[in-house]
Parts: sequence; C-alpha cells; structure tokens
Amino acid sequence: MKQKLLLFIVFSMVLLPGCSGDGEVTESDLALLKTTNPPAVLIDKNTKKNLDLVQKIEHDVEKMKELYDVAVVKSNGDTLVAYKVKHLQRFHMKKIEKEMTKMLEEKYPDENFIVSSDYKIFIEAVELQEKMKDPNFTDKKAKKKLDKIIKLKNEMT
Repeated sequence: MKQKLLLFIVFSMVLLPGCSGDGEVTESDLALLKTTNPPAVLIDKNTKKNLDLVQKIEHDVEKMKELYDVAVVKSNGDTLVAYKVKHLQRFHMKKIEKEMTKMLEEKYPDENFIVSSDYKIFIEAVELQEKMKDPNFTDKKAKKKLDKIIKLKNEMT
C-alpha cells in the first residue's frame, strides 16, 4: 500500500509540471503568491506633473503598515488603487479601506479614487501595467482596459 502511494506521488510530481501551459510566467501570474511591487502606471502621459502625482499616491499608500503590495493606475479622470492586505489584518479590511480613502481624498481632493482590496482587481491592474510595456499597446486600449477594471470593481460592490 505504501509503495503504491509513493509511486502515485512520484508519478504526479513528474507529470504535473508538464501541464503548466506555455512555460512563460508573467508577473500577474505570481501576483497572488508573492509581493510584485508593480510600478505606478499613468495612462495619457501628457505631463510630468501627473507622473509625479501617481508616484506620490503610490508612496503614500505603501506607507500603510497593514498592506504589503500596491498597484496604482491613473488616467485623466480616475485613479485606481488596488492593494493586498497582510494576512493578520484581513479582519480589518473595511477599516483599512475607509482610512485609505479618507487619507487619499484629503491629500488629493481633485482626484477621483477607486480603491479595492480585491485580488481580481489587483491582478487586472498588474496585467494592465505589463501590457503598458508593449509599445503597440495604445493609451486608448489602456484606458478601455482601466474602464473595464473599474466596471468590474463596481459590479462587485
């Protein structure tokens, strides 16, 4: 009986890695497993001021001790802030989101923030960040993807 179990385990360990797809692992694939620290993304790169603003927002959110990963995506009208909460802080997620939203709205009153701790939203933001590296991925496509993420976030609430 033990030999059959051992044989099954060894057989599984040999076959399962072969079922992993094309072999290319992207940062969004690993986003749930580890800290990815995606850079802040600015769609409609029209001014350095906006880039500085996005980086400031990311830096301010990263200061929160309850978080361990943050993705910020900004377009002309909206700023998406997706984050992951440390495991032991998950019981306080509503409080964390409320504090973060209050802090962001006080510090940046002219911005419209969409704040989410949902992993799906975080992964979508990381995927958008990865796509923005491709020179063929236009700002128009990026804005459309961001709108889709915001719509997804609104449907979840």
